[in-house]
Amino acid sequence: MSEPIMPEPIPPSGTVHWLGAGLSTGSGLRVLGDATDRLVLWARTERKASDCLSRLGLTGRATAAGFSVPALAAALRPGDVVVSMLPASQHAGLVRLCVSHGAHFACSSYVSESILAEVPGAAQAGVVVLTEAGLDPGIDHLLAHVLIAQARTAIGDGAAAADFTSYCGGVPAVPNAFRYRFSWAPRGVLSALREPASYVADSERKQVRYPWEATERLAVNGEEFEAYPNRDSIGFIAQYGVPSDWQLRTFVRGTLRLDGWSDAWASVFAELKDGDGDRVDELAKELAAKYPSTAADLDRVVLAVSLQVRSDERNWSGEYLLDLTGDQAESAMARCVSLPLAFGVMQIKDGAMAPGLHRAAEEPEGAQRWLDFLREHGIDCVFRGNAAV
Repeated sequence: MSEPIMPEPIPPSGTVHWLGAGLSTGSGLRVLGDATDRLVLWARTERKASDCLSRLGLTGRATAAGFSVPALAAALRPGDVVVSMLPASQHAGLVRLCVSHGAHFACSSYVSESILAEVPGAAQAGVVVLTEAGLDPGIDHLLAHVLIAQARTAIGDGAAAADFTSYCGGVPAVPNAFRYRFSWAPRGVLSALREPASYVADSERKQVRYPWEATERLAVNGEEFEAYPNRDSIGFIAQYGVPSDWQLRTFVRGTLRLDGWSDAWASVFAELKDGDGDRVDELAKELAAKYPSTAADLDRVVLAVSLQVRSDERNWSGEYLLDLTGDQAESAMARCVSLPLAFGVMQIKDGAMAPGLHRAAEEPEGAQRWLDFLREHGIDCVFRGNAAV
């Protein structure tokens, strides 16, 4: 029986609609301003969109618009690309909207079950759905693919013991009493902490109901942090192409926090355990008011992705470290989320992605192209080990 013929992707129109002007919208938008025929920034109000364009030096080079689903629907044309920085809960509906209008979709959020349900229809319609193309998830995926490819070249796919860890965190550049700086919506931060985490430790699959209950101390480049597993790490073993004959002693994708974070957040944890959804909403607003992010409070992004593989014949180890501090012009988080997303959008615009679901780059050669682009734009992931990028 012959394979079903996959539709060709709908030809790109040259128009990009970027939804959201919040904390993670940064210089990636400026890159798209230079790379697209038409760029529209949608925010809660047209004024907020205009202010964001002014901050990024895009006044006169992009259009500001007040966002609503009907307004976006009226503006969409076949081949447009919709880039969502909105909450992940809205993404499935936006994918449906894109499919109905023949537009492509991109975001930096994890793939959800609701998005997966929309993928078959998107693929048949010739629509590209790009996900997990930010920092974490996003840059961490790129580094994992490159590390595993390097280890497979050095060790092979045969029997070996392997330890993989990927930890990422947005923290204040100057530590504060709260040991944290909100670099994305507080409600999203709290929601993530209420998700159970699955991972591999001591060669066993483990699960913890609340991720902070598995917090451990972790040294990164000689600096002490706290780290805990994040969401479901297990599903990424296949996604990263880990050879089936490697015995995973450790496989953790997790979150970094400043030393002392778990003590500073003890009262928050108690609320998250006992409170319902309404209380979590209230708590998010309270924390946002009590610990506001201002232009004077610079942020820092730390991402450490490490792999050690040992066979009977040889050992191999490698680690990538990204340590970036924001400045008055742009936060480190906005840079690290928006730039990889912008590169992904340009891949869609250039017709380089087939219809259906994509997660950043899913093979090492493509991952390297993303990393080269990021290095050119000031995001340099430094390798340490017995091989080079």
